[in-house]
Amino acid sequence: MALTPSTMLPLGTPLPRAELAEALTSGSLEPVAGTPLEPAALGGQPLLVLFLCAHCPFVKHIEPELSRLQADYGGRLQLIGISSNSTLTHPQDGPAGLQDQAQRNGWSFPYLLDQDQRLAHALRAACTPDPFLFDADLRLAYRGQLDGSRPGNAVPLDGRDLRAAIEALLAGRPVAAEQTASIGCNIKWPPGQEPAWAR
Repeated sequence: MALTPSTMLPLGTPLPRAELAEALTSGSLEPVAGTPLEPAALGGQPLLVLFLCAHCPFVKHIEPELSRLQADYGGRLQLIGISSNSTLTHPQDGPAGLQDQAQRNGWSFPYLLDQDQRLAHALRAACTPDPFLFDADLRLAYRGQLDGSRPGNAVPLDGRDLRAAIEALLAGRPVAAEQTASIGCNIKWPPGQEPAWAR
């Protein structure tokens, strides 16, 4: 495990909608759990894209808060989970592992396996967890930590940073520009295929 922060993609970056649709059509973005994803239906309300995986202790630590976010904002916020870890090096993050994770936590949002890591490249995702919150026009409004809680520290797991950004969007207010990077396990790239920001 390499402790890795978010790359902090520039705010205002649009959701790579064409890449998302193409990846779904080609099968390189494999739905493994939750409701089907319809790219044409995205927009009109905020969208939270979460880079996750099944084995990472940082993701396991925040699983209860992700379940609470789904329950608290389910009708007003679209959620998508994406696992981009190479299953060559980490087979536990394959479909069976992700399905078990979603089932254990009661997640109903689309959970997708990014087999060729196209979405991770498009959003410069670096770690798990790595949240990207887009506004109703599908432009990046927040990227960073859920809160200051980490495995082994005493900070409450309450999602306060991410929730503040969600609440601002839902209320039609600007999201605070000062944002703290998420931190977690590095995304697992196939050996020798790490992007420039992961070297």
